[in-house]
Amino acid sequence: MCRNIRQLHNFAPPATDEEIRASALQYVRKVSGSTKPAKANEEAFDRAVEQVTEVTATLLAALVTAAPPKDREVEAAKARARSAERYAAA
Repeated sequence: MCRNIRQLHNFAPPATDEEIRASALQYVRKVSGSTKPAKANEEAFDRAVEQVTEVTATLLAALVTAAPPKDREVEAAKARARSAERYAAA
């Protein structure tokens, strides 16, 4: 359920608004235990996603680091290699 919650800080290029919102949506889904809220809870669910998105964007803008930014393509290649190793046929 939390596949889109991943590190967003210190990448080149920086995380997009869509990536931040996708992570916020997955967080709210996980916390609420619902991938699609009931009609009665839809407004609260959507409001929570927007608030988490805003707070996450604020956090990412405020964080500082001395480490060089990570390259998205290099990190994606590492993840694919780990996945291939993990799910390789025996």
